[in-house]
Amino acid sequence: MLIAPGPLHRPAHVEDNTGMRAPIQTPRPVTSVQPAGKKICYEQPLNERIRTFLRLEFLFRQTDHTLHGTSVWDSRATLASLLEILNIFSRSDLKTEVMKELERHTANLARLEQNPDVDRTRLEEILDELDVLIDHLHTANGQIGQALKQNEFLTSIVQRSAIPGGTCDFDLPAYHYWLAQPAEDRALQLRKWLSAFDAIRQSVELVIRLTRQSSATSREVASGGFFQRSLDVNLPCQMVRVALPAGSPYYAEISGGRHRFTVRFLEQKDPSSRPVQTERDVEFDLACCII
Repeated sequence: MLIAPGPLHRPAHVEDNTGMRAPIQTPRPVTSVQPAGKKICYEQPLNERIRTFLRLEFLFRQTDHTLHGTSVWDSRATLASLLEILNIFSRSDLKTEVMKELERHTANLARLEQNPDVDRTRLEEILDELDVLIDHLHTANGQIGQALKQNEFLTSIVQRSAIPGGTCDFDLPAYHYWLAQPAEDRALQLRKWLSAFDAIRQSVELVIRLTRQSSATSREVASGGFFQRSLDVNLPCQMVRVALPAGSPYYAEISGGRHRFTVRFLEQKDPSSRPVQTERDVEFDLACCII
């Protein structure tokens, strides 16, 4: 397991040992990543568990935004996100998956307790946080969100949501009636439904935070808009992160698996045009999250 300077370690020099760079050919114009300014980060999960966690994080953040709105459309958007979260939970035993991930992180971090370069106070805080979340999940009876799956009101909306425009007022009069209630009442009900996922949400957010902070960032160059790196299967990479300046004329497309990953930098003048790989050499920030 590789832990980089950040949440646990004191500042130290870290060697880059994640693989070989692609050979650089004839020099091309290089677009540099500026040391200051806002950046756009592109992330690519390299296993199904982290992929699911990132999708849940996205949906929870979406509900945070729309839940504060007072319009009928805000309530519709929040409920739509809630049903997507529920759909993810119906496809696998996420409670068990999350507990396994928390226990794996606990075991890995506990090995660092004797490391003199580790911030012991911060390490103990994280281990305590992991223990609390594991206890919460152990005490949770049954599957997460089971009561919501059996809710007839929500089930009726799920069934109609598969039809384009299927949640129209005449299709679901009970939904239409609920949406006509005061905004405060709707928000209170939505918060109650979302609270069923509180323990899972906190666990997922902690796992993702630890994953993102697990490795140091390195400066790399993609020759002709293309970058490839081999991975050590004994140090499984959970996620690849690529950062570019917000004003960059291209975006990063990342793909990969256990053994290697590639990054292509694509230019797209407007959404109606086809993206093409840039011919420039692109300088970017890279993090291979290994924990």
